[in-house]
Order: sequence, then structure tokens, then C-alpha cells
Amino acid sequence: MSESSEDMLIQRAGSVEAIKGPSDWFTGTVRIDKIFNAPAPSRLGMAVVNFEPGARTNWHTHPLGQMLLVTDGVGWTQCEGGPRTEIRPGDIIYCNCGRRHWHGATDTTYMQHVAVQEAENGSPVTWMEPVSDEDYLGGPVKKD
Repeated sequence: MSESSEDMLIQRAGSVEAIKGPSDWFTGTVRIDKIFNAPAPSRLGMAVVNFEPGARTNWHTHPLGQMLLVTDGVGWTQCEGGPRTEIRPGDIIYCNCGRRHWHGATDTTYMQHVAVQEAENGSPVTWMEPVSDEDYLGGPVKKD
């Protein structure tokens, strides 16, 4: 349930039911706890996303980019052609406009992040194919 006044809209904790991350967008067990899309004319939206060990997004792009704030656990992220990179609580990640990437938990740890993005023509994301186990587990992990 949301409350509003002339100046702001407040979505109260626990007022929106968590949903299971759709298998068309994710591999593994993913829970989306909070989703909030600001009313027009804003294009801003956000979600709190929880990844169990081994869970990750499919490859995807954002027409106007995406900001991630890791809030718990340890995860990995990767832009196509770049290194798989470790992400930890407090890290802020900017996924550039139109760049194919994925993010999720490591193979042994849970990870939670807040995702913030803008929609273009009503869509904040273009979902693509699942990240293969070879891509997910392949190569060294950049930790700095």
C-alpha cells in the first residue's frame, strides 16, 4: 500500500508482496522483494533483488543504463567481453547504456542488491538468453 501527499509517495515496508524471479529472466532461485516505479512523468524504477547461491540474471541491456547497490552477500557481475568481477556490500555498479551484461550471486554465496534504472518507451530492460554455466563459472574473478 502506498501513501501519498502533495509532495511524496511512500511505499510502506511489507506492503508489496515479494515475487519469484521469472525463469525467462533468471537462472536459479531469485526473489524480488520490492518493486517501485515512480509515477509519470518520471521514468525511474527500482527493485530489491535477492539471489540464492548460483542464481543470476540472463544477459540483458538497459536503454538508459542501470545502477546497482549491493546490500548483502557476495556476487559477480560481467559485461560481455570483460572479466567476471566480484561485488560486495556497499559496492555501486553502473551498467552502461545498451551494454550486454549479467549479475547475480556467486556459486557459493547469497547476494542482494538494489537496482535502479529508467525506462525508455516504457521499458527499462531488454532480456536475452540465459548466462551459460561456462560463462558464469569461467575464467578468473577480478576482485579489485
